[in-house]
Amino acid sequence: MASAASAPPTPSNLKRIVAASLIGTTIEWYDFFLYGSAAALVFNQLFFPESDPLVGTLLSFLTYAVGFAARPLGALVFGHYGDRLGRKKLLVLSLLLMGGATFAIGLLPTHATIGSAAPVLLTVLRLVQGFALGGEWGGAVLLVSEHGDARRRGFWASWPQTGAPAGQLLATGVLSLLTAVLSDDAFNTWGWRIPFLLSGVLVIVGLWIRLSVDESPVFKQALAQAEARKATRAADAEKLPLVAVLRHHWRDVLIAMGARMAENISYYVVTAFILVYATTAADVSKQTALNAVLIASAVHFAVIPLWGALSDRVGRRPVYLVGAVGVALWMFPFFALVDTGSFGSLLLAVTVGLVLHGAMYAPQAAFFSEMFATRMRYSGASIGAQFSSVAAGAPAPLIATALLDATGGSTWIALYVIAAALLTIVAVAAAKETRNRDLADIEPSADAAPRSARTTDAHTV
Repeated sequence: MASAASAPPTPSNLKRIVAASLIGTTIEWYDFFLYGSAAALVFNQLFFPESDPLVGTLLSFLTYAVGFAARPLGALVFGHYGDRLGRKKLLVLSLLLMGGATFAIGLLPTHATIGSAAPVLLTVLRLVQGFALGGEWGGAVLLVSEHGDARRRGFWASWPQTGAPAGQLLATGVLSLLTAVLSDDAFNTWGWRIPFLLSGVLVIVGLWIRLSVDESPVFKQALAQAEARKATRAADAEKLPLVAVLRHHWRDVLIAMGARMAENISYYVVTAFILVYATTAADVSKQTALNAVLIASAVHFAVIPLWGALSDRVGRRPVYLVGAVGVALWMFPFFALVDTGSFGSLLLAVTVGLVLHGAMYAPQAAFFSEMFATRMRYSGASIGAQFSSVAAGAPAPLIATALLDATGGSTWIALYVIAAALLTIVAVAAAKETRNRDLADIEPSADAAPRSARTTDAHTV
């Protein structure tokens, strides 16, 4: 029988929780993706002008990758304090850090004004973005997962995941509008700053909504139990969340990292690198490439809750595997369609790629949340998700651009994504199905929890 802490909240309360997580993650991903799009389109000219165009793009993507390097540190810090202090407080802090860094990028002088200090400052602000995003994801999905109806956890927890395509949609839409109404000279001179400065307004809205929600009831229950144990000295001192994760959930962390490989790499190849590939190798205009990503992101947003709902019916693993296998099979047709230079073919390539990505991304929130005990869940989910980003999403556009430069074609880029998909298939196939787990359980039942969760002793919840 589910505990009281896991009882379904009222529909209005749950929708408010989902809205707070979705709007916050949308703003955070808007900030993060805006940098990626700008790195592909203008940062090579503004901050690395002494390099040739493709080398400048590589250097631009290198600063882009730096943001991923900071995400594991954000996962460790935010995970630790999120498991100790609560999800809500850390989510507010992550939003402030991300929004402040993005707004500052919009005010940053370029290489023409302050020389080499410009890319250095850009890199520092990118590090702050990555640190904030490393702590954002785990808290946002846990706030919904721990509030939500267990029977529909996959559906409700997938809504914060739609913040990624929503942020991509917003960032690409703003850039597409500006490139359509401004000349290249005006956009490169001052127009690129507008989307970054807009982040300040979005953060104010996000904070207002996020401050209005309550802390997770599952976390409150676990915290009260921990405090009671301390008061009665009925158990040893609680271990640090990171230590507990590595002791009890090391296998789940490895599975989560492997599961992220295809999801992360395919996403950044399909949405960020494609802006470089389509405009150079396929001779597609900047506006055309942006429009294709814009429309495909809207479809991506729509299908993620559908994949999440399907994972409630058939399980997290089957839906995840459909996405991983599908991405592997789609890569060669993907580049063949882009190579035609047709907008319709480009749109089809990106849309199918993102729909298949959604099959991995949608159940991921519930899947990772269900792997870990409550008092180490923020740390475990964040570490598993963000440490993999260093090897997956961080170098993906960089590796893809280097392969394009070295070979002049897409074959090795496609094989790179396929190799990542094979790693994900192995990881997910090795995982236990988690959809029946009650997140409030102190000791998950043997038939519903991963093996490492079943070995968790009472004081680690």
